Amino acid sequence: MRNILVPIDFSVQAEYAAKVAADIAKLTNSKIYLLHMLELPTGVIDPASYGSSNNTPTALLFLKRAHEKFQDFMKLPFFEGLEVEDSVQFHKAFDGIIDESKKKEADLIVMGSQGTSGLEEMLVGSNTEKVVRNSEVPVLVVKKEISNFKIENIVFASNFKYANRVAFQKILNFASLFNARLHLLKINTIHNFETTKESSDAIRAFINEFDLGDYTLNIYNDISIEAGILNFSKVIDADVILLNTHGRRGLAHLFNGSIGEDLANHAKLPVVTFKL
Repeated sequence: MRNILVPIDFSVQAEYAAKVAADIAKLTNSKIYLLHMLELPTGVIDPASYGSSNNTPTALLFLKRAHEKFQDFMKLPFFEGLEVEDSVQFHKAFDGIIDESKKKEADLIVMGSQGTSGLEEMLVGSNTEKVVRNSEVPVLVVKKEISNFKIENIVFASNFKYANRVAFQKILNFASLFNARLHLLKINTIHNFETTKESSDAIRAFINEFDLGDYTLNIYNDISIEAGILNFSKVIDADVILLNTHGRRGLAHLFNGSIGEDLANHAKLPVVTFKL
């Protein structure tokens, strides 16, 4: 990992995300790119004239204030000793984040999420959701302050359909960065039941020919897939949950259904998404 992109809106959640990014950067010797998108009303600025004397005084005032905020933001102690670059762009947030991730050749995007309603708010109807669905690189979403972010136990929850193996090597590469134990998790419910042998065979077929390193294979029974992921993550004291997305279909087809209300309302752990 070389480059980490952190979209910043100067909220406390953005600070949480930046701190996590800083912990990862220290571990992986990565550079951090902080990005603030100025979404100004139409007519205030012509993006084609960005940086020219044609920009209106109002736009220039917003730009000046953003740079002033960055000066204070970059004084946060967790950035000490890191290579950090800040940028202010006039662009719609989602488009700007995706474009900048390509320009900076980002290996990871770290984003903060507001509120307490979990993945429902985090991944539905927001710029974060749009980035998660469309980013070609992993997106790590942080919801709360983490004093010393580390990744020792990773839960990878999946239906382990053979066709979804396309992103699995990326997941293994991510786990190896942190020398973490990867817990492969298949949830069985009364409405989506498989025998232990069927689930075990599916997981083993999924991981066949991959070098997994330190891992466990887990089949967990619960009242719902969402509750199972949460409960299992608590049992093993997981540091992060990994999920696959299907591009513009998002997480809706992750488990042949939707990420339900239980997980949406209660997932406090950081979540990393990988696009299939």
